[in-house]
Amino acid sequence: MAAISRVGIVAKPQLEAVAAHLAETAAWLEARHVEPVFDTNTAALGRVGAGRRSVSREELPRLVDLLLVFGGDGTFLAVAGRVAESGRDIPILGVNFGHLGFLTEVAWPGMFASLEAAIAGEAAFDRRLVIRASVRRSGRETARRFALNDVVVTRGALSRIIPLSVTVGGEFVATFHADGLIISSPTGSTAYNLSAGGPIVHPDVDALVLTPIAPHMLSNRPVVIPASTEVVVHPVALGAGQEASVSIDGQGSQGLVPDDTLHVVRHDQPIRLVESPSHSYFEVLRKKLKWAER
Repeated sequence: MAAISRVGIVAKPQLEAVAAHLAETAAWLEARHVEPVFDTNTAALGRVGAGRRSVSREELPRLVDLLLVFGGDGTFLAVAGRVAESGRDIPILGVNFGHLGFLTEVAWPGMFASLEAAIAGEAAFDRRLVIRASVRRSGRETARRFALNDVVVTRGALSRIIPLSVTVGGEFVATFHADGLIISSPTGSTAYNLSAGGPIVHPDVDALVLTPIAPHMLSNRPVVIPASTEVVVHPVALGAGQEASVSIDGQGSQGLVPDDTLHVVRHDQPIRLVESPSHSYFEVLRKKLKWAER
């Protein structure tokens, strides 16, 4: 890993609980000759001083060697998407100031130890599969986004169930009549996928999970597929009272029309997470999800 000379700092917007820690973190980095670079909103939240550099969240991954994220899993996912979009292979250290904190598993008291290890080149990294999703209309790509957790196609709030034709690797799988479909990475298997009845998949498994949401037929069960294959979803024959949209890691949504196709494939470059030295994956499952408990 290349030497770390700049650390980007991002906090959940308006998270007052972290505001007092931002200047402290910047001073700690500067004492080790590492430049802190804030995203603009985070700099304003922490009132970190005019002498410290701040840039837009979009620009931040292109300027730093490591990203420090204060907040919950939603903030972490948004930052991970920006890193994937930048094309740079920089690690992310998540510090939990949210509720579940499945991705941001390091707590504030242990943050400096993890950061010290990363700067010293002694930290371990967990490589996580990233999904690349694109929407095509009349053969032309109209949108492209990256997801660490999942890509979700859902019906509108007042819509009836929607028919979704799915192919995997060019082979027709099925037309699902359901409230929607989740295409999940192993990381996202413990998120919406799990709530919808999908399996837990270890992050080291190179796979995607297709999980129908409230399918009309009980025989439509989740299926695990190789991550190397492209998934294509086509909302077929949407009639009156039927609406469909796609959401990437829960970060906004885009409406789909019958002519659209959603293309989902594994991104070439995974995301690197700074591992917590004190928590294993299965320990996090037990602690955060109460997994395998009576």
